[in-house]
Amino acid sequence: MPAETRCESGIKEMVEGIVAETGSARSDLIPILLRISTECSYISEEAIRQLSSCLRLPESEIFAVATFYHMLLTQAHGRHIVQFCESAPCHVAGGREIFQALKDLLGLKPGETSQDDRWTLFTTSCLGVCGIGPVVMVDTDIYGHVLPEQLPAILENYR
Repeated sequence: MPAETRCESGIKEMVEGIVAETGSARSDLIPILLRISTECSYISEEAIRQLSSCLRLPESEIFAVATFYHMLLTQAHGRHIVQFCESAPCHVAGGREIFQALKDLLGLKPGETSQDDRWTLFTTSCLGVCGIGPVVMVDTDIYGHVLPEQLPAILENYR
């Protein structure tokens, strides 16, 4: 069964299964959220409700953890996530031009997903590779020392 279908139709069973395999202590929350995010591509409100019931934690606490960590997404997104590092080192190394080129190529503003659900564009404060800025990350692939003219070829790898 595809992940989206399984996540939409059997969220209660899926969350209960993950909790049974992972554990039900407060310290298990992040590993559980990571599993849900991996299996469903994001953490839905329904998953948070079910997890709240399983762990006996307030939904607000679970949501706060899920939204604190950048690697956990609480909204549906495109097939490919494009992240642009807007930190000072990347900005100084030409980041403004890269960011504008990304927005133009994708036709998106930060936080938006393309009509065909192929792309979602995010900005991030740091990807942790300041020495190779400006940096663009597509899914889990990092591209450093990026020039605007390289972006079409980089994105073509994901079409």
